Amino acid sequence: MRGGQTDTQVVVSGMSGRLPDSDNLSEFWEHLINKDNLVTSDDRRWEPGIFGLPPRNGKLNDLSKFDASFFGVHPKQANMMDPQLRMLMEVSYEAIMDSGIHPQELRGSKTGVYIGCSMSEAVQAFCNDPEPKDGYGVTGTNRTMLANRLSFYFDLHGPSYSVDTACSSALMALHHALQDIRSGECDGAIIGATSILMKPQSSSQFNKLGVLAPDGQSKSFDISGDGYCRSEAIVAVYITKESLSRRGYGYLINSGTNTDGFKEQGITYPSGKSQQSLLKRVYSQADVSPDDVEYFEAHGTGTKVGDPEETNGIHSVFCQNRSKDNPLLIGSVKSNMGHSEASSGLAALVKVLMTFNNSIIPPNIHFNTPNPDIKGLQDGTMKVVVEPTKFNGGYVGLSSFGFGGSNVHFVLKPFTSPKPMVTSSIPKLLVCAGRTEDGVVENLTYLADNIADSGAHSLTNRVANGPTQGLPYRGYKVVNGVSSAIEVKKLVAKEGRPIWYVFTGVGSQWPGMGKDLMVLETFKKSIHRCHNILEEIDKKSIC
Repeated sequence: MRGGQTDTQVVVSGMSGRLPDSDNLSEFWEHLINKDNLVTSDDRRWEPGIFGLPPRNGKLNDLSKFDASFFGVHPKQANMMDPQLRMLMEVSYEAIMDSGIHPQELRGSKTGVYIGCSMSEAVQAFCNDPEPKDGYGVTGTNRTMLANRLSFYFDLHGPSYSVDTACSSALMALHHALQDIRSGECDGAIIGATSILMKPQSSSQFNKLGVLAPDGQSKSFDISGDGYCRSEAIVAVYITKESLSRRGYGYLINSGTNTDGFKEQGITYPSGKSQQSLLKRVYSQADVSPDDVEYFEAHGTGTKVGDPEETNGIHSVFCQNRSKDNPLLIGSVKSNMGHSEASSGLAALVKVLMTFNNSIIPPNIHFNTPNPDIKGLQDGTMKVVVEPTKFNGGYVGLSSFGFGGSNVHFVLKPFTSPKPMVTSSIPKLLVCAGRTEDGVVENLTYLADNIADSGAHSLTNRVANGPTQGLPYRGYKVVNGVSSAIEVKKLVAKEGRPIWYVFTGVGSQWPGMGKDLMVLETFKKSIHRCHNILEEIDKKSIC
């Protein structure tokens, strides 16, 4: 690698997610920019304060809905399926579509599936019955199915497994996927991560461990930081080689991982020395100078020990040549949404990718007085982003650490290909495919409101010209034309394709009727064989 370039450039091509009080990434971005506090005190999971727990946590809006028929899941299985898996299937589908690829195009491909996960609180709920009526609880809650179910549904033939390194699980899964693409093990990959809080007993364990903030707020880098707030997130990204991509959010320049090993203070105590060693190795391998890193998305949980250990290691590697006039910008999405543990790495990743896309670094909240144990904040060589800040397109560092000692770091850079923009006032046809009529109308309206973004139009058009399975509605709208009406129609697949028999000049070249009949009979047999072939194609066709 030279200057962060490799022979196999890998890009994040699509992404989707459900995050606290955010049904999609657009809503999540608006919350971040507006400095909204995404951790709440309500009874969507359990009564606030039960078992002496902190009153607040980050929660997804709705865990109850799942379109089982769309994903080919039997109702009995759907009823015994971990909500994490149900939502993971949805966001994975959306991430692939966001990349401009119809999922059917990936069938049979060498695409990998890597899922970061840790705890499944649905296991006890679905598997405690000593005499179950069936075995759907096992196939619905086993963590291996978080990956294998996706490979099964999308018919993917690359590596497929779940990864558990606690809070670094998401980035560990991404690290494995990146290595496998570069080694040729797969051409692309779905990376997902899950974390849902379904019962208070697990939170009570963390509370007894002394890592949760009593007020339920993650106050990253602040003097008042006294623990973290537990949170939820389901996120998926699709990555592939740049040469195969149809869009790009950012380059995955390099990644690395190590483990703390033995620590006298205990297994959960973070090791700034190990983290610092990892940073030096990752940037050296990538041939990227730490001085060229513009922003650092830190693990930043807000704990008394964790923040100083991490940031002082960052300071040692990145701030030797910096000053108050050129500080390293740092932040942590956990200040906004809490700590979603196994999925926190991908939550941080989508924040960075949206930063690339919007050229703005969203602000931290709950930061008022710098932690005196953080050297960089005391000497001014590090600066916490507390207001929306212009991003100039440099390198970004992204870290994630598991409480058992597994550390992961990524070097990222914005996708450099310019977005094609069209400002012409000539009429333009917009086409779209969707699951429902309302969905098609909403997308066409969005495309019309963003008429200059021809890149989005191209991706939507590509999907609209793809298979109808799962997307039976097709619609169009003409912008800059006489009419602004939107037309949407549901396509109904026919049982078979009509065959037209055309006989041109049969008998004109043969004087005898017998020969004419023989030729006609041979021709009819050929047509019959073609008809059978077409029927077989129809049976296998997704159109």
